[in-house]
Amino acid sequence: MTLPTMDTQVSYPAGQTESTATVLHVEPLPTGLLAVLLDTTPVHPVDAGWPDQGPDRAVLRAQGIELPVLDCVVGATDGSALHLGRDIPVPKGTPGWAFVVAHIVQPHAALIEGQPVDAVVDTGYRRRMSAGHTACHLASLALNLALANRWKKDVRTDALGSPDFDGTAIDVSLIGENESVDTYRLGKSLRRKGFVTEELADQLAEIESMLNTSLAGWVATDASVRIDRDGPLLTDRRYWVCELPAHDVRIPCGGTHVSSLAELGAVRVALSTTDVEGTTVLTMETFVGRSALGARRLRPAQVGT
Repeated sequence: MTLPTMDTQVSYPAGQTESTATVLHVEPLPTGLLAVLLDTTPVHPVDAGWPDQGPDRAVLRAQGIELPVLDCVVGATDGSALHLGRDIPVPKGTPGWAFVVAHIVQPHAALIEGQPVDAVVDTGYRRRMSAGHTACHLASLALNLALANRWKKDVRTDALGSPDFDGTAIDVSLIGENESVDTYRLGKSLRRKGFVTEELADQLAEIESMLNTSLAGWVATDASVRIDRDGPLLTDRRYWVCELPAHDVRIPCGGTHVSSLAELGAVRVALSTTDVEGTTVLTMETFVGRSALGARRLRPAQVGT
């Protein structure tokens, strides 16, 4: 069986949810499942390096058979072996390595190297995950803006010019259906960088109100959203671009997104703090559409799982 020598072409950044592809490689896994590599795919995989957005729900259709994609992960090969997820031994872009999308399915005789298959994504699930991811980016920008006066030192700025608290303090990010959870560690390292943590917990209600005011204003613009990319391959750099009236926002991102803020309907955040082994952790939960109106919270235990 021949392993690919080129990265997988991916069409999910353009919003595609269905495509016809050629099976390049089929590999049995120790679990009894199969890893199926295609030349091109619309299926978004989870990346072990930053697993904030999980895999799409999808099926592979071949020879009249429909096989659910049980998982979809980033893999890599040097031509001699296939490595999946956290077992990948080299960083992306390493010469001599191909980075691929591995579709994990039950074994079936219809999956033959060189044969065509249709990959079809669950559009409703994709839409809900994309809404959660777009709202997550908006919320991070609003959080940076609301905390801008808490820095005593110069730090890197975000796409709107605010001190980048999100990029500096982020610990774990989890994208869900129409929602997201981001956690930030407010420890010694952050304080050494110049962030003032004193009385933050006492001001959470005020900060949360500022966040929701910013979000409501941005969503009301119905700004267009798109993904710019350097090329069609899995490892090509991709960027989330939101055309806000005063400023286009551009953030590196490998996930999926809605095409307009109008699709979100409403976005709200809820802030809370907890103590984890002596370090204060700030949690920002972001809700979209009906979830925003009902303010349904993700349980803290879900973060990072």
